[in-house]
Amino acid sequence: MRNLFRLFPLLLGLALISGAAPAFAGKRVALVLANSAYQHAPSLANPVNDGAVMAKTLKDAGFDVVESRHDLTALDTRRVLRDFADATRDADIAVVYYAGHGIEVEGSNYLIPVDAKLERDTDVYDEALSLDRVLVAVEPAKQLRLVILDACRDNPFGRTMKRTLASRGIGRGLAQVEPTSTNTLIAYSAKAGFTAQDGDGANSPFTLALSKHLTTPGLDVRRAFGFVRDDVLKSTGNKQEPFVYGSLGGEDVPLVPVRAAPAAAAAAAPASNPQADMRRDYELALQVGNKPAWEAFLAQHPDGFYANLAKLQLDKIQAEQVHAAAIEKAKQAEAERDRLAALGAQRDAQAKAAADAKAAEQAQLAAQKAKEQAQQQAAAAEQQRVNLAAAAPSAAPASTASPAGTNVAALTPATTPADLNRSVQTELGRVGCFSGQPDGNWNTSSQRSLSQFNRYAGTRLDVKVASTDALDVVKSKQSRVCPLVCDHGFKADGDKCTRIVCGDGYVLNSDNECEKQRAAKPAKAAKPATARRDDGEDRPARQRRGEAASGGIGAAAGIAAAAGAGRASGGGGQMYCSNSTGCRPVNRGCHLEYRGGGGPGNDANVEVCH
Repeated sequence: MRNLFRLFPLLLGLALISGAAPAFAGKRVALVLANSAYQHAPSLANPVNDGAVMAKTLKDAGFDVVESRHDLTALDTRRVLRDFADATRDADIAVVYYAGHGIEVEGSNYLIPVDAKLERDTDVYDEALSLDRVLVAVEPAKQLRLVILDACRDNPFGRTMKRTLASRGIGRGLAQVEPTSTNTLIAYSAKAGFTAQDGDGANSPFTLALSKHLTTPGLDVRRAFGFVRDDVLKSTGNKQEPFVYGSLGGEDVPLVPVRAAPAAAAAAAPASNPQADMRRDYELALQVGNKPAWEAFLAQHPDGFYANLAKLQLDKIQAEQVHAAAIEKAKQAEAERDRLAALGAQRDAQAKAAADAKAAEQAQLAAQKAKEQAQQQAAAAEQQRVNLAAAAPSAAPASTASPAGTNVAALTPATTPADLNRSVQTELGRVGCFSGQPDGNWNTSSQRSLSQFNRYAGTRLDVKVASTDALDVVKSKQSRVCPLVCDHGFKADGDKCTRIVCGDGYVLNSDNECEKQRAAKPAKAAKPATARRDDGEDRPARQRRGEAASGGIGAAAGIAAAAGAGRASGGGGQMYCSNSTGCRPVNRGCHLEYRGGGGPGNDANVEVCH
């Protein structure tokens, strides 16, 4: 017993060390899919290389199963997913990594196997693999289901496939998703609606950052993706921002558990930086972006610079909710006023309804103004935070921390009206409503473009100015809103108009179709102004007629010419003239042959019958 008490401190220390390790240390399985050698589209250089890097990273991290496959057809992909689903049934953590082409159709995401043709938009349902099918494969995992998609590339099929319905949307990049299963995260290499870069080297910037941070021992997977985001933004000049969809609980969920270390080494480890931790938590809350996330952040970090930023974000969300409620109340008041007017209610009741509608409209305008002000304040403060972080990314934010009570919204806005105008113009161009160059000048053309967006999107945005409200609404559209209109001589080719080229012998008609060109009628030969005459024409006409009747030289030549024409037509229309009997029609089936001579007593032409 005395020996047991002597060992108690050591046992307690070991228990504390092992207890500090995350609970997610059970069976871990992973599937790596990479498609480069597309049969009906240009090959991709990096996916197979990226898949090899991720497979090695997960194997080195101690995953129990790492299945790596590349350049799979649709049938092979389905079989691999089915087999992987069997492996996840007793797993705690299941990870699927995919690199290759992906496509978004009508708000749903699909992975494209190497044998897909996708000649028309409906072929995606038969030839591609939906993201939902991948989620089904990881669903049996007990504690974490993670799907990573490095598939936000510029998709060549979207430009060539035929549209069976003009209204069927084919988006750029992948569409935003909201996982329905708990403890599920879906990571994109770029935000929804944006494309990712392959990079200049053998691997994409996204995969390089994943291999660096994702399997850090003890690092929560959400914070790991935060580090990945920072690295990709830096390496792409802020052009590509990875994004994570889904949510987890309050405990840390690392892909690799912390290795047990001696107590002395643990005590010698440097203490974490509270400001750095606060910044990471703030960025995670910013990615989630809803009210509960900010409230949870403020409960954990109630004071300081990031707390003030979080309060501004909460104020913005509250203002947006108030604005939405004011819009709904104004609609109800207008409907009540119109209903009473249609029923012919008493004048005082109609007057009260009209006053209520006017008051609701004024409240809506005030709420919209408050919302835009809150959005501008939050955007200015967030831009200030980004600028400070870019200026000194490794420095502790203590120098930027604001004491309690400091008004962060008083910072100079980093977003000027011209920048806002340019952003709205850019987004309107992305959804097909603005065809000019984003120059920051909100002129008549820009107003007309926003008005066109209102008509096709069913919105009622103020077109006189470019507001943050308009920017948010247009950004929320993941595919084309305004229809593509092409001039005569052009046809729609994906999201642009291309000139129609007809083949040889075909011309473009008024219906914008190629039709066979009709041959031009030959022009009639004009009669010569003067007729040439031979020497015989110098003689009197009566003398020439006499020579023909008597079988002279002129008659022989003329009959010989008629004989040649008669052979071509089977004798029809020929005349046989002899010196003795005169002229008569050539018998049917016969023709004339010129035997030479001519003159009195000698016929130059003889009728030959078969």
